[in-house]
Amino acid sequence: MADRTPVIAGIGLSDYPKAPHLDAVGHHVLATQRALADSGLRKSDIDGFMCAQGDFAQPDNAGTMAEILGINPRYFDGTAVGGSSFELHVQHAKAAIEAGLCETVLIVYGSDLYTKSGTNPGFGAKKPGEQVAGVLQYEAPWGNTLIGAYAMAAQRHMHEYGTTSEQLAAIAVACRTHAGLNPNAQYRKPLTVEDVVNSRMIADPLHLFDCCVVSDGGGAVIVTTAERARDLRQPPVHILGAASAQTHWNISQMPDYTRTAAERSGKEAFAQAGLTPDDVDTVQLYDSFTITALLMLEDLGFCKKGEGGPFAASGALQLGGSLPMNTDGGALSSCHPGMRGIFLLIEATRQLRGQAGDAQVAGAEVALACGSGGWLSAMGTVILGKDKA
Repeated sequence: MADRTPVIAGIGLSDYPKAPHLDAVGHHVLATQRALADSGLRKSDIDGFMCAQGDFAQPDNAGTMAEILGINPRYFDGTAVGGSSFELHVQHAKAAIEAGLCETVLIVYGSDLYTKSGTNPGFGAKKPGEQVAGVLQYEAPWGNTLIGAYAMAAQRHMHEYGTTSEQLAAIAVACRTHAGLNPNAQYRKPLTVEDVVNSRMIADPLHLFDCCVVSDGGGAVIVTTAERARDLRQPPVHILGAASAQTHWNISQMPDYTRTAAERSGKEAFAQAGLTPDDVDTVQLYDSFTITALLMLEDLGFCKKGEGGPFAASGALQLGGSLPMNTDGGALSSCHPGMRGIFLLIEATRQLRGQAGDAQVAGAEVALACGSGGWLSAMGTVILGKDKA
């Protein structure tokens, strides 16, 4: 019987962090070309397609992008929940392949956010005086910003658990240290805890260096069966577990500012994999802000609730520590073109292939990627393994 175990067989990054020669469509195309070349597959082998842009007014929405790429899928998914969309896509691709609905799925994303200088504000933002559509109209009049939502979570965590700005800063320092090993990272200059806490305040208690960069970039991931992967160029990376969960969408509806749906998605993903947090060698976590990564560390079980600050300050997240995190530099230093979840999957795959260069985690056999969409809202957790079990 053919082995229908879902595996990642190809990955590709477009040019980042700044690519004025590419628009969003160009990033999709280039990432797809590189993923196909990486895997040894042909475009005609792709019969499943997933893309996160859900705005039909944009040329890079899922339907139009499939047409541009010349792909006519028999399984199609345009799920778009922000930065975690791609972890959800892996969950959906895994299920579709196991059910025999398709054989080979392309997951792709691209954005020219930096080059177009933020002309698309996203998250329902409008020009002054314009009405905000949907449920966001009930939050917009109070003047809260995207970072303001995360600042509230950070303030609450500090209040309940004594977390400090210095402990949050340790997360930014770890990511910057790893960015120094990535020649493509947007910021590579060494960073200290003092640099972070002395940078200008953006939304109390989050400073400038607690916040992600704005960049261009794109990525593609190809998922297929273990049977098909035997004939391809790269060693397969097995999808051991993939799950998603959501506790709210709008920040005003978040039940507890110190807990995210990663508690649920992580528990389910670990159960599927038959593993525990102690089995994970490296994590690639969504670090839109330092507090995002800290909450995930706790919610996924890598430390107890309230102990994320001391855990980060211990040096555990740096190469050589017990849990190297965001080894490409993360959103805090490498790239964040609007939705970063696909970069987490690509870096986790590179680590398990042993292709991470100077940032390679020695002996990495299990990697976890966890994306965050919305305002700490929709969480997707994927556990990848060098081996099938």
